[in-house]
Parts: sequence; structure tokens; C-alpha cells
Amino acid sequence: MVPLPAHGVSGNLSDSERDFWRQPDGEGYRPCLDFGIEYRRESDTAVKERRRFLMVVASGGLNQQRNQIVDAVVIARILKAALVVPVLQVNLVWGDDSEFSDIFDVEHFKKTLQADVRIVSSLPSTHLVSRQSVETQIPFDVSPLWIRTRFFKQLNEEGLLVLKGLDSKLSKNLPPDLQKLRCKVAFHALRYAPPILELGNRLARRMWIEGSYIAIHLRLEKDVWVRTGCQTGLGAAYDHEITKERSVRPQYLTGRVNMSYTERRLAGLCPLNAFEVARLLKALGAPGNARVYIAGGEPYGGSRALQPLQEQFPNLVTKEMLARSGELSPFINRSSVLAALDYIVSLSSDVFLPSHGGNMGRAMQGHRAYSGHRKFIKPNKRMMLSFFEDDSISEYEFGTIMRKLHEKSLGQPESRIVKKGRVRDRDKDVIAYPVPECMCKRRSGVSRASPTF
Repeated sequence: MVPLPAHGVSGNLSDSERDFWRQPDGEGYRPCLDFGIEYRRESDTAVKERRRFLMVVASGGLNQQRNQIVDAVVIARILKAALVVPVLQVNLVWGDDSEFSDIFDVEHFKKTLQADVRIVSSLPSTHLVSRQSVETQIPFDVSPLWIRTRFFKQLNEEGLLVLKGLDSKLSKNLPPDLQKLRCKVAFHALRYAPPILELGNRLARRMWIEGSYIAIHLRLEKDVWVRTGCQTGLGAAYDHEITKERSVRPQYLTGRVNMSYTERRLAGLCPLNAFEVARLLKALGAPGNARVYIAGGEPYGGSRALQPLQEQFPNLVTKEMLARSGELSPFINRSSVLAALDYIVSLSSDVFLPSHGGNMGRAMQGHRAYSGHRKFIKPNKRMMLSFFEDDSISEYEFGTIMRKLHEKSLGQPESRIVKKGRVRDRDKDVIAYPVPECMCKRRSGVSRASPTF
């Protein structure tokens, strides 16, 4: 599915409001997935594989699972193995036991990748065993050579390889054709299942038909505060409860364990709360009557957590508000489906802003780029938060500073690679930064196909 078109800038708007709604210059970049001759030559063997099979168990939330599915396809290609439709592990945080076919269109997945990897729905009877070892000890940043060296012989001998815990394990810096394959999986093959896609499209159109809108991935859920080691901004009682739960489950704290809350916040490691999001949007020129779609789970603190944002932007909308009676009923307690609906509505927004980094933000950044570089505001938390504490500057000065800090963080084309082929930042994922491996300025054939869900 192609996102609904951006609305253009019109109406009685101030200069700052016009700038806010204006889309970035895409500089002529278009999807460009022209695979090399050697890749195409090897495809004939890869798609006919009947003896060696790869199974992958994908864990985490929806967008974390998407990343692992992408890399599962790439690893299958590296090993020249057939890929069994990935298994989605039950989400321990949300209790979601959805299977691949509940979330994604399996037949579309197979058909889109039929020239790259053979994909089967289940193992043949010849490969079913009562007990199969599962490979979980995979280091970070492994290369195709490491994959082949570690698993090729085992796969040849046993005919089956089962991998679990793939998140962020495969190197972000692969040969060009494998990077293109990542984009092909993420932006073309992983289309949502028809019931999700149909409802998501209806919700997106209900937002879109009323005019321009902002989508915010607002990370205010309780588990986010526990994991990040940050304070909620809701007061001592709320922060005490988070601290207590964190002390009971210290393993939930993700990284930088020796940093204080203040150090974490100023380092940009904390989610922006509703007050900070509202102030940033106002500073960047968002009009107070803008319609704002809130993506994400239930905020810790309920309506109180959203109050500062609601005061500045009264037209807040959620999927529950957009849906008509009974539309969400089939998906109650299906967090992955609800996240997919948020994804579809967010992709068609005129402006998207994540309150915190993460898989959803990176996926949306890349998908919006691949769809024509739709506006994506990436909060520069490290640089901006000190100004939030400075009472000596006026709101006018604050707005000037915020616009200056973010003038190059609005969704413009940003190359993952600098001159001479060097990677600008080894942690940059091609799914978030598809230029130049997956997008180019020249015309191409099949590569011009529109991205889908």
C-alpha cells in the first residue's frame, strides 16, 4: 500500500505554520533495487533449494519482529537455504500470541521474494525431528562470512538450522545486493494481512479526509519508564512506583546503568514526555488547532500523562476514537495488530515525530523516506533539552533555537554513506536510511514499484 498523499500547504497560515507543514525536498530520489548480475545469477540456485531449511524465531514487539524477519530472509539468502515462514514468539510484555499469518500476508511475502529465496509455510516431513537444537549464541554485528563459516557445514549435514535471538545480530553494513534485499523485504514483502490492512486504511482515510495531521509515537507506557531508567514527569508518587518496580527487576534497565536520571535525560536517553513534545511542536510552528494522532500503548498515568499535550493541542485522536463500534473488537489483546494499525495511520500523516528512539521510529523514518521523503521530525534531544531548563530565554528565542537545531532533521534525504564508500555511522541501518543503497536519482524498472505493507 502506498500512503495517502501529503496535503500541501494552503489556507490562512502564519509563516511558521507554513514551514511546519511544508514537506522536505526529496532531491529526486526514488526506490532503486537493481540487483547485480552475480546476485541474479545465484538466484536460480537459491530459489530451487529443496534440501536445506532455515527456521527463525522472532521475538519482541511488532517492529522488532519485522527487523528479525528482514534479517532472516537475508541469512537464508547468504546460506542458500529455503526459509520456513518465521515463528513469532509470544510477546512476554503484552501477552500477544499472534502468528505470522495473523499479522502479515503470507502469500504476498512468498510471491514478492520468489526471485530471491524459496519460502515455505512449513517443514517437509523428511526434516521433522523430535528434538532440534536451537542456535541462540550469535554475537552482534556478524558478517556474511561469519554466517557461512559458522552454519554452512551444520546446515549441509543436518538439513535444518533453527535460529533465535537475531535482533541486531547481523551487521548493518552488508554488500549492496544484500542491503537491497533488506529494503525489498521491509518495504515490499512485509505487507500486513488483509483484515489489518483494510481497517488500517479506513482509519488512515478518516484522519486524512479532515486535512493535514501530525502523528506522534508517544512512548509513555509503564514498561518504557522502567526500562529507560527515567522519570515520568508526573510527580514523586509515580516516579517512586517506577523506581520500586525497576529495583525488583533490575534486568529490565537497558544500558548505561551507572548514569543518574539527569545524566540520562541530558544524554538524550529518555523519552520526551507530553509537555516536552507539546513545547517542541509549538516551537517548530505546529498550529494549535492541528489534529494529532497518538500512536503507542496506554500511557502510564492515563489522561494525566497526556494533559500537557492536550492543553496545547486539543484535537488529539487515537485509533480507539477513530474506530467505529466493533471494528477493533477482533483485535483486543493483540498488541501487534494494534501497533500495525498505528503504523498504517502514522505513515499517511503529513508530519511524524517519535518521542523516543526505537524500532517504530526507525521503521517509520525509513518507510517515509522510501515513500518520497515525507516529513519526519527527529528530536535532537541531546542539544535541545538544556534549553528547556533555561528560563532566561523568551518563547520567541526558544522557537528560533529549536527550528535551527532541527533544520536538518526533518526527513530530508540523508545518505548512509559518505564519499569513497565509507559508512557515515556504522550503527545506521539501511531500513532507516535507504539512501543510497535502496534509493537513487535515476529511473529504473522493477525497482520503481511502490512500497507496500
